[in-house]
Amino acid sequence: MFSIILISHGQMSKGVLHSSEMIFGKQEDVVAVSLNPDEGPDDFRKKLEEAITSLGNAEKILFLADLWGGTPFNQTSNLINEREKGDDWVIIAGMNLPMVIEAYSARFSGKDPKDVVVSILSEGKKGAKIFPEELNPKKASKKAATPANTGAAGLPTSGQIQYVLARIDTRLLHGQVATGWTKATNPDRIIVVSDRVAQDKLRKNMITQAAPSGVPANTVPIKKMAEVAKDVRFGKTKAMLLFETPEDALEAIEDGVEIKELNVGSMAYSDGKVNVNQVLAMDQKDVDTFKKLEKLGVKFDVRKVPSSSPEKMDNLLKKAESLLNN
Repeated sequence: MFSIILISHGQMSKGVLHSSEMIFGKQEDVVAVSLNPDEGPDDFRKKLEEAITSLGNAEKILFLADLWGGTPFNQTSNLINEREKGDDWVIIAGMNLPMVIEAYSARFSGKDPKDVVVSILSEGKKGAKIFPEELNPKKASKKAATPANTGAAGLPTSGQIQYVLARIDTRLLHGQVATGWTKATNPDRIIVVSDRVAQDKLRKNMITQAAPSGVPANTVPIKKMAEVAKDVRFGKTKAMLLFETPEDALEAIEDGVEIKELNVGSMAYSDGKVNVNQVLAMDQKDVDTFKKLEKLGVKFDVRKVPSSSPEKMDNLLKKAESLLNN
């Protein structure tokens, strides 16, 4: 796995590192080096060399720079030019958050930096968009690259649907899902399964707008999802399913949606709930629901982001019951 160094004028690189790890999780061998206002080129180079020395893999490094031709870029390119082997050190300028997250995903492919720079640069360009959308430059009309033959709720109509991820998340489709989990599971469609959201026009529109580039998002009621699951026409869709609550997931499974594993990512605190970790809050109804799901043979993957270490659901349920009974 190659290393990554974020370089910038001021604190931009450190800010991008902090934000990207909020979305994709803590990263090994990723560091940020900043050029402060009172520092010169030699100061930056010294810090850069120290950062390189701190890496577990200094043979393969992707540098993401804020600006082509600036001091951070120039000092890094000088280092590359001085190396006998320069092919395994690469710089991309114009760093933004989508680019960094794509770089994190690309690291797990086993490829060298030079083999993934095109996809990383492309993702950085696609990350620049305008809202309201009608202000974006007009493109030549062409057919959208979506699965052929769409039916109810815009879902494809051929083959058997596959579930690459089924996740419980109070926030539904947000940054950690639209970037980290989408890249980790590679769905071609995101489906929010919720009776409440399906009846809320504003929230449905927000879900559609939050979809990552190239992965459309739909919202369907629970009963409709059960119909889709049983209909052999719907596929070969690789779908990511998002549920607001464990109760919604249980209802869908009992109605025939064949989910073998649930990723439990976020459950917001409200009155009557207790916090069992930093992102999960439960009440007795939630505890009972998870126990019912477990009896149905459903396994749990308790992780906020793909790079997090999974927690044991049994321990969390015991903690919840202990807190609720006190």
